[in-house]
Amino acid sequence: MSIGVARSVALLGLQATPVTVEAHVGVGLPGLTVLGGTGPSFRQAGDRVRAALGAVGHSVIQRKVLINLAPADVDKRGARFDLAMVVAVLRALGELPAGDQVFVGEVAIDGGVRGVPGVLPSIRGLHDVVVPLANVHEAAVGGASAPVGVASVEELLAILKGEVEVLRPPLPPADPLDPPPDMADVVGQPEARRAIEVAAAGGHHVLLLGPPGSGKSMLAKRLPGLLPDLDHEAALTVAAVRSVSGRVGAVDRLDVRPPFAAPHHSSSAAALLGGGSGIARPGAVSHATHGVLFLDELFEWKRHVLDGLREPLEEGNVRIARAAATVTYPAQVLLVGASNPCPCGPARTGCRCRPDHVERYRARLTGPLADRFDLAPLVEEVPADALASGARGEPTEAVRGRVARARQRALDRFGVLNARAAAGVVRDTMSRDALRVLVDAARRGRLSARGFDRAMRVARTCADLAGSDVVGPDDALEAVAHRGRLDRVWEVAA
Repeated sequence: MSIGVARSVALLGLQATPVTVEAHVGVGLPGLTVLGGTGPSFRQAGDRVRAALGAVGHSVIQRKVLINLAPADVDKRGARFDLAMVVAVLRALGELPAGDQVFVGEVAIDGGVRGVPGVLPSIRGLHDVVVPLANVHEAAVGGASAPVGVASVEELLAILKGEVEVLRPPLPPADPLDPPPDMADVVGQPEARRAIEVAAAGGHHVLLLGPPGSGKSMLAKRLPGLLPDLDHEAALTVAAVRSVSGRVGAVDRLDVRPPFAAPHHSSSAAALLGGGSGIARPGAVSHATHGVLFLDELFEWKRHVLDGLREPLEEGNVRIARAAATVTYPAQVLLVGASNPCPCGPARTGCRCRPDHVERYRARLTGPLADRFDLAPLVEEVPADALASGARGEPTEAVRGRVARARQRALDRFGVLNARAAAGVVRDTMSRDALRVLVDAARRGRLSARGFDRAMRVARTCADLAGSDVVGPDDALEAVAHRGRLDRVWEVAA
């Protein structure tokens, strides 16, 4: 009895699990049986492996081959185990020496090797890895030292036998990054600009309300440019989400720019939160992690889809349960919503919508989700004189500097941004007069219990932007004014 062993990796969401591939080649009725996995592509692996072996001159048609993937209770799907199966069979036949390499990749019936999604989170922390040539740059980004990329099974055999020198293609030249959109392009809108700055400094969610063409989308698209570059761990998390999204070659270098995702308002819950058949894939909220999630036309979104954001916004991750498995993806986003105040815009001649239509339109945003927005500035129509003057606002670089200093103050004080700091430690930095402002607002019904805590955090950010260690009454008044706009969401078109 001949047994060959190779190593591979199973992936469930972003969680990798080592897998041992065992191959037994013996006498008996000819055939190739694969055990230990599920899904259509896995069930067809036997035919792919047998054809690929035949393409390189190692026919097993007249042999009985049994391949087992262990542990059996780990969910194993997809074609990522093909390469390890080929190596295990050839080791069982005595054609290849034993080794500890980790193999991830799909084989073609002509002996080629195709790329697979999810290589980066699969090989994090591993070193001696063999992947398809299409994934070799992604493996290098994930931290694998000197990953081996192969384009065919024949090339793989030559490398494992030591017959050829391993050629590692250089990383593609980094294209120069386009500069982010500049805040100087936004004309007027002092209240909205201030809210965007506070949001960037403290990680607070923003709701922009105003007529069409007033600059809501412009402001949202300029918010990522105010955020600092991602640290190494955050950049790897963003790259891992892109890697498992299904597009081979989506990651070829580590991108430190904060991501920006803007799904269409007709998107389904699966597109926004993640989903799909089998193992759920990440949605837009995960693709925007450590960056900005922009929901334009917020009141046009389906109500149940928007409500699905409530737990991810609080917890910083999204859990998706399916019959096959439950997966968890990151969802640490800065949410920006934008909407017209009523279905008609309003039109320049004034709102022409019936009251019940306006009420139904605004009811898409439920109270619990609206309460999670910390800032709600009104974006007013820009006067024609201001547009004709050509005057430019403060540039991104100047605002970005203030944001960076304020964020560093929060990190030095709490270890996290103000939006995620514990309410108790934030309260300790507030003056008695600042707390009295918030208490008065709560007594008047302008702040819920959650709103009170969030207003404290916004006030703390305002103080950080001003360079103050203690939150004063003016900071608290600004925080209440920002949240107070939420109370008048339903009146802005009147």
